Amino acid sequence: MKLGRPVLTTQRRLGAGAPIRTGSRAAYRAVVEVDGEPYVVRGDLIGDAAPTEVAAHGPAIACLAHITDLHVTDAESPARFEFVNREWDDPRFRELLTMHRPQETLNPRAIAAIVRTINEVEAGPVAASPIKMVAITGDAIDNTQRNELANFLALMSGGQVRPGSGAPGYEGVQAADWPGQIYWKPDGSPSANLFHGELGFPDMPGLLEQAMEPFQSAGLRMPWLGCYGNHEDVCQGVGVVTPALARAMVGSRKPIALPDGFDRDRALAIFAASPEVFMSGPALEVTPDAARRPITRAEFVEMHCELGGHGFTQQNRAAGTAYYLHDTEVVRFITLDTVCPYGGADGWVEPSQLHWLERRLEEVHSTFRSRDGAAVRTKNQDRLVVVMSHHGLDTLSNPRVESGARGLLELLLRFDNVVLWLNGHIHGNRITPRAEPGGRHAFWEVTTCSIADWPSQARLVELFDAGSGRLAIACTMVDHDGGGAGGCAPRAGRQRAGLWLRFLASRDAGRPQRDPPPEGPV
Repeated sequence: MKLGRPVLTTQRRLGAGAPIRTGSRAAYRAVVEVDGEPYVVRGDLIGDAAPTEVAAHGPAIACLAHITDLHVTDAESPARFEFVNREWDDPRFRELLTMHRPQETLNPRAIAAIVRTINEVEAGPVAASPIKMVAITGDAIDNTQRNELANFLALMSGGQVRPGSGAPGYEGVQAADWPGQIYWKPDGSPSANLFHGELGFPDMPGLLEQAMEPFQSAGLRMPWLGCYGNHEDVCQGVGVVTPALARAMVGSRKPIALPDGFDRDRALAIFAASPEVFMSGPALEVTPDAARRPITRAEFVEMHCELGGHGFTQQNRAAGTAYYLHDTEVVRFITLDTVCPYGGADGWVEPSQLHWLERRLEEVHSTFRSRDGAAVRTKNQDRLVVVMSHHGLDTLSNPRVESGARGLLELLLRFDNVVLWLNGHIHGNRITPRAEPGGRHAFWEVTTCSIADWPSQARLVELFDAGSGRLAIACTMVDHDGGGAGGCAPRAGRQRAGLWLRFLASRDAGRPQRDPPPEGPV
């Protein structure tokens, strides 16, 4: 490890400290270093034979970093609907939240911080092999905008990042004079405010101005693979991009409230099919920007291919698809496209993609089971399989289509070389065993939290030989310290932007926060 301070949660974690400022409903607390967490050995898939400790027998079979749900955000876009957060307590709006995070202007710099951190990790802590690849599993951007995608690619591949859009400076809901008291306003609030008065958030004068300044990202030093998520495809991760919405995204009219007579009982259905309806109420004029135009799946793939592909291929370009495979000597990585194009946040897997996946799995198995359970032998060489996607099994549940979740699980369990499924979407850390009835095969589903929300971490994943014919997977969470180039030093306290994001994310809307659950070799 080259870093001057520990970044692995086995060494130290971040937790709640003393109150900095107290509001009427909650206290805004410092984020402090607390003791690290030990590895937890999970032998759920091998029953009574599970060991209490696991050690690597030789170098890692694979060592990669997993980051997901980065949400590079154009915080000034007119096609964002921050005012919907007023409906926090109305269950009819549940799937439309959160539309605004107090820390979102700092997202690009926090992502730059995690990129720098991954670059400086010399090796995985269990098998001591260098990181060979970074897997990104979707929601790289927040609002299907081209300027957001350009910033994401600059962050990952190196280049200038331009967090601001429209006019110079900041023009959005967190400005001191913007109407509405449901937003945290770092430069101070002229009247009673939820974040200042009730949740104890402090003033941080100058934060917004500095957050909008361009900066350089060095980019990742190792290869990385991309993935298509729902926020790449639909507005705010939910609404289909209609022609009317596409025009409004590059326009000057920013909504500040729901239109009169809005049918609250149909809030989700309206936003999913016609999000421009949410722009038909009261609005303010903001500076338009043509770079905010919406992207398509084809453009997402094309912009990756222009920088070397990052997993996407000429076949993806020709077919208009966003699923692919990436082979190493021992492991086949298969990235799926689980985005539903018909609106809504949750995913699906279409039948044609399942058919493609079945063929790709057959290619790296000397034996497998057919759909009726019969053993099939091939002349193919065996290779381990790691599946990657934005949605996990439990969120392949979009009600607008037949999700394909059951078919996908049944397919994966017919192929014994499938050992791991990496995904995101839920903005939390979760490790789930997926076993076939009867115990013939199983694999681990590993879900990693978001960079945009607490605890704002990445994950190191090591596959290695644990002896006695066993394969082990070690998962270690990675923090960042928020320092280095691209940092943002607000006048209040001279803190770094990445660290400020974590302060703010840990207090977002006053919701109680939990430490990440114990992670370890499985």
